[in-house]
Amino acid sequence: MSVYLTLISSLILIGVLYQIRLLRRMNGSLIKLASPERDIRRIAKAERDASRENYRQSEYYAQLIKLLDLKAPIPATRSWAASPDVLLTLLELAKSSKPARILDLGSGMSTLVLAHSAPQSTVISIDNSAEYAGKTSKLLTSHGITNVDIRIAPLRPHSSGVDWYDLSKLGDISSIDLLFVDGPPGSKNPKARHPAIAECVTKLSPRAIVVIDDAGRDGEKDMAHEFAKALPNHTLEFLSHEKGTAVLLPK
Repeated sequence: MSVYLTLISSLILIGVLYQIRLLRRMNGSLIKLASPERDIRRIAKAERDASRENYRQSEYYAQLIKLLDLKAPIPATRSWAASPDVLLTLLELAKSSKPARILDLGSGMSTLVLAHSAPQSTVISIDNSAEYAGKTSKLLTSHGITNVDIRIAPLRPHSSGVDWYDLSKLGDISSIDLLFVDGPPGSKNPKARHPAIAECVTKLSPRAIVVIDDAGRDGEKDMAHEFAKALPNHTLEFLSHEKGTAVLLPK
């Protein structure tokens, strides 16, 4: 009898194991069948989001070009360059606040927009790349812009532990009414731009406005909050721009 029971138990166990194995195979097949559909939905959503963002940026770009009323060509925006949404914000802030001195960390289209929108100001543009600084200089010349001081500041070890602009190039700067932080390159190091807090806060005027590009990234977002702590008389707002923009305004 015991031998018979053992045989029955073994057959039942084999059957259960077979069913488990069969269910696993079926589950794997179902997952493979469902994956393409999930991938298609994911791709479709990504394309819808990209199309929507492209349309938004085209709206901002059209407004930007209309308001600037430029007489010469300009380089491409977006990607590594500033996007139309943040450039339009810079234009609005520069026109409304009428700054006397602007510090632009990272030269390019932002330099042109700031200088053109605030012709009464002196714009100091800092770039670690001689190549890009040269391109910005040619861009400004083509548009007849003369109120910009472009300075090449190679990256040097900073006390914070990251490489930042050569401090000797910023030593004579003070009373900044508008600060735009879009450099040095920060895609590989989230704290690459953080030295701007220690080096620029004491150079700001009481009415200074601070604009931080790429605030959709954790590094720039953290930097914006650190700026807010250092400037208790300012309010911090995050704009839902393509790359994220943080704006600190005096209360």
